[in-house]
Amino acid sequence: MAVHIVRSDTPFEAIVVENDLTKSVMQNLMLIVSTRKGTIPMYREFGMPMEYIDKPIDVAQALMVSEITEAVEEFEPRCKLIDIKFDMSTATSAKLTAILEVEINEE
Repeated sequence: MAVHIVRSDTPFEAIVVENDLTKSVMQNLMLIVSTRKGTIPMYREFGMPMEYIDKPIDVAQALMVSEITEAVEEFEPRCKLIDIKFDMSTATSAKLTAILEVEINEE
């Protein structure tokens, strides 16, 4: 299986992707990491709690890993989360960027 990369700072672009599994999963992952839980009417559980906002970097990273892991497991079963890393070059600009490595289940 190929490993795919998703960055939390990638602008989300909504496109209906029906026949390309990889694009569909990648788009959904970007939507998950960019959506605050409770903001989508009729689907309040979707997204991330974003409790990491305004926390020290080390605390924010730990919370973000936990939140991303739980959200991906719940809302995108078509992939397996391999690793979460952080782009530390953006940490100094008060923006924490997560880099997700995932494998897409081709079944």
